[in-house]
Amino acid sequence: MDFKTFLNHVLTDTKVKLTDAFDRNFERKGFFNQKWPEAKLPNRRGSLMIRTGTLRRSIRSTIEGTSVRWTSAVPYADIQNNGGEIEITAKMKRYFWAMYYKAVGAAKGRKGAAQKAFSVEAEHWKALALKKVGDKLKIPKRQFIGNHTEVKRMVAEIVDFNIKEALNNIHQ
Repeated sequence: MDFKTFLNHVLTDTKVKLTDAFDRNFERKGFFNQKWPEAKLPNRRGSLMIRTGTLRRSIRSTIEGTSVRWTSAVPYADIQNNGGEIEITAKMKRYFWAMYYKAVGAAKGRKGAAQKAFSVEAEHWKALALKKVGDKLKIPKRQFIGNHTEVKRMVAEIVDFNIKEALNNIHQ
């Protein structure tokens, strides 16, 4: 086995194994052993990061030269992975008001805990809607792709396996 074939095996194995590991971060609700911050608003539709599954399904991996690269076409992928601040726009305020009225409407006719849950949700949307255009909204870091000690361990394991395979092929 020549070096080019060996490198191709290592890169392909790395791509497959780490893509699967990064995908499982959505199930773990964290970046390997680092749990994501809890959402301020309880989510009736499952985890905050997999309400629709769009972000999770958008992750693509490619081999570029001597490295593997993961990308996403979803515009909010970077801010979710790294955290940061976004500026509130007039369009966002309209959305917040729409969600407020939807939550208020859902609370009507309900009793007890269900009404309280929708009231809490309505107050959350109202607080966001009352913010001024241009105010900053902090998005906490919920990393799902990147460097981690577990990633380094997996890559070392893949390289060791492929070295042993190459040595076995030499001796045959």
